[in-house]
Amino acid sequence: MAPIMSAARWACAVAGATAILSAIPAAAMAGPATPARASSPASQPAGPTATQAATPVPGTAIPFTRTAKVIGAPPATQRLSIQVWLRPRLAAAQRFATSASTPGRPGFGRFLSPAAYTARFGASPAAARAVEAWLRGAGFADVHADGQRDYVRGTAAAATIEAALRVRLRLYRPTAGVTGGRYALRANNRDVFVPNSLAASVLGVTGLDNAAPLVPLIRPGLAAGAGTAPGAGTAVKAPCSRYYGQHHATGLPAQFGVTSFPTDVCGYSAGQLRSAYGVGAGATGRGQRIALVELGLSRDMFLTLRDYARANKLPAPSQARYAQRSLGRGNACGDPFDGEEQLDVEASYAMAPAASQLVVGGDSCNEGDYGQQGLIDADLAILDGNGHRPLASVVSNSWETGGESQAAALTSIEHAFLVRAAAEGVGMYVSAGDGSGVEEPSSDPFAIAVGGTSLGIGANGRRQFVTGWSSGISVVQHGRWVLEGENGASGGGPSLLWSQPADQRRVVPAALARAGGGDRHGGPVRSVPDLSADADPFTGMATGLLTFTKGKPPAYSETSFGGTSLAAPLVAGMATAAQQGQPRPFGFLSPVIYRLAGSRAFADALPLTPRSPVAERGVFCGIPDCPFQVLVTNDDQSSHLFGYTGQVTLRGYDNMTGVGSPSGPAFVRGLRRLER
Repeated sequence: MAPIMSAARWACAVAGATAILSAIPAAAMAGPATPARASSPASQPAGPTATQAATPVPGTAIPFTRTAKVIGAPPATQRLSIQVWLRPRLAAAQRFATSASTPGRPGFGRFLSPAAYTARFGASPAAARAVEAWLRGAGFADVHADGQRDYVRGTAAAATIEAALRVRLRLYRPTAGVTGGRYALRANNRDVFVPNSLAASVLGVTGLDNAAPLVPLIRPGLAAGAGTAPGAGTAVKAPCSRYYGQHHATGLPAQFGVTSFPTDVCGYSAGQLRSAYGVGAGATGRGQRIALVELGLSRDMFLTLRDYARANKLPAPSQARYAQRSLGRGNACGDPFDGEEQLDVEASYAMAPAASQLVVGGDSCNEGDYGQQGLIDADLAILDGNGHRPLASVVSNSWETGGESQAAALTSIEHAFLVRAAAEGVGMYVSAGDGSGVEEPSSDPFAIAVGGTSLGIGANGRRQFVTGWSSGISVVQHGRWVLEGENGASGGGPSLLWSQPADQRRVVPAALARAGGGDRHGGPVRSVPDLSADADPFTGMATGLLTFTKGKPPAYSETSFGGTSLAAPLVAGMATAAQQGQPRPFGFLSPVIYRLAGSRAFADALPLTPRSPVAERGVFCGIPDCPFQVLVTNDDQSSHLFGYTGQVTLRGYDNMTGVGSPSGPAFVRGLRRLER
């Protein structure tokens, strides 16, 4: 489960980002920058470059090191691959990307090839050569720029890296919000330094820290700590429902004036989801390619997809339309995204079964690539393509690197590759997270941020109700239901970093475009998300998994998964299907999405009120999905819920579900009409 942003973390983000927000012009939406917090060069460790004039790169210190406990240092001989990111001509690139993506603009639909983007907006060859020469002189090996000069990569021992960048690498005790996954958590606690002559060319540095990415992938059950109080109720068996309301649990303590509630959904099939979203038989994505970004690659993913398609009565997948690309050492160090990848591949296939799929797995080894560097490299591999064209026109990213209080240089790096994607005609669909609050990179104005809903699908396969995903969870104590707090919610809310994009004006209510006080921060801000799909794990998708046992053939089974990890590939798949037969890709869709707001292209997620049918207000969960009897209340929003940041479900745009969920043929027609 992705960590939920705590009230303390939100307060920290507000305090750290206020100055950043006020510095961002509304029209430019330039990447954020923070004041340098590094100590003077004289206080840095000595090394080969210690006598050279050097400048700190603002925003490269890792924020969690301010409060985390140091428990040691990595071995001086440990070799890490770092990437020094080169600064593109970002302001001009943003103007181009906006014009190319906005109907009615002179450059609409005139996307650039990767090589053309680099020639026009990328770092110069001279800048790349200068950074390469510096790293080689500092003792780095295997130094080279990537294909489109986004970064220069080099490998060196930790001691060499510390001397060259004038930092100290330390190991930290992990916390509930930040871990190193299977590795000891590593980071630098001060800004890196580069030679004065390179300062204007460097955007940031990655590979120094190995904080695990946030993966919004969850099953039905309890959030950590929920329901642990004495008297939380006895174990109750309750069969899950194949459609919403199939089974009811009776004789429960009263809530909303009733003692019976529907049981949680076992997991919707591909057919149920296609029916609920009105996906027609003719919109299959034929001729299109969608990419899924992962860390590592799942074992025998194509076999799992084949079994999933058979179980869900979908067309059999074709080896000719399925490909994997592994970066670095591939699965040599494990597959941290195993369940995530299976959900991503199957959910996108359910929506666009005739499209080609490309699964790109970043390196998961603790050599600099584990975490954000590996994931960003996977996205860049897609965008760089073969120089003539990207590898896919739709990309699903079911991960976040952190809240808006993450290192500002990382936010700038993510912004740079999202702008590149928009200029190349690639739509970047990014999950908004699974707890109240705003995450990066989904809050970036060039990301298509996908939020989450709770979705009721009836026996006839039609949508029974859709509301914002914000689950309160209650347990039985002394014969009554007691609210334990939030058990998951769509990420979203007002950004603390980005000014309001022009697309959101006249669509986003003014009250939702204020960041911690509104006008004193310089006017309206970006609101997250843009659109949404099913994410509630209690109304999730039945996901096919293969279990491997030594000496036995792999066994296929299905289990329900949810989270905005589900919502992002569902929406990306529907956009891929809508592109079928079109002369060019849709690319960055937000300008079109907001023009279609309020139309039949989207099903509006409606708030639940005391007048809503009681059966829609919550589900009962018992054995085996939950350890004891639990009532999960839908669209449960309150300042008393842990992590609550003021999100709300409203008619029209809201900051849990955006403009709503795609709605069948009207969604396809609307996109095709505006994208001509």
